[in-house]
Amino acid sequence: MAVTDEAIVRIKEMIVSGELRPGDRLPREADLADRLGLSRNSLREAVRALSLIRVLDVRQGDGTYVTGLRAGDLLEALSFVVDFHHDDTVLEVLEVRRILEPAATAMAATRISAEEIAALSTLCDEASQSVDIEQLVNTDMEFHGRIARASGNQYLANLLASLSGPTARARIWRGITEQQAAARTVEEHRAIVAALASRQPDVARAWATVHVAGVEQWLRRIV
Repeated sequence: MAVTDEAIVRIKEMIVSGELRPGDRLPREADLADRLGLSRNSLREAVRALSLIRVLDVRQGDGTYVTGLRAGDLLEALSFVVDFHHDDTVLEVLEVRRILEPAATAMAATRISAEEIAALSTLCDEASQSVDIEQLVNTDMEFHGRIARASGNQYLANLLASLSGPTARARIWRGITEQQAAARTVEEHRAIVAALASRQPDVARAWATVHVAGVEQWLRRIV
């Protein structure tokens, strides 16, 4: 398990056990890191991740608190973390995406319209300016859906659409816990658009493979 994920689980255990209750303030960063045997950097990333799923509330100049959500809501949010790290079925979905999506992207390179290429570029711009991980993932899903439809094969597009939802949670969690994941996503999207615009099926296929494989490799490290 990655160090940041271990820190997340340790904080989760403190909340689930009742050691930390809704409204409680976390101990000072240095004290908590020392107590949990973690670096301050990994603890800081864990706090950031848990604040993004609204388990923790970081108040500038005041401290970090367990949110005032009802206990059931807190546990539901935390089960997201726990279940995710024990769910290897999404790996199988990503394997299928890694096979099919590059093929669809290569097909799109010979069929996509100039209007669709412009729309994909706009999505890249929107993603680069997004500060919300879930919005970034929604943009990512629209990006891939447009390319799949541009392949001209509706059956393939529908199949890829059915595979997109089950991997959304993985993409959200990667964006929360891995530094530079969002910037890397935008960079790879732009490379795919450039290959589509230049009508290079092999290059488009290669970049799509790199893009999907990146999420798969990251998930294999933490599951």
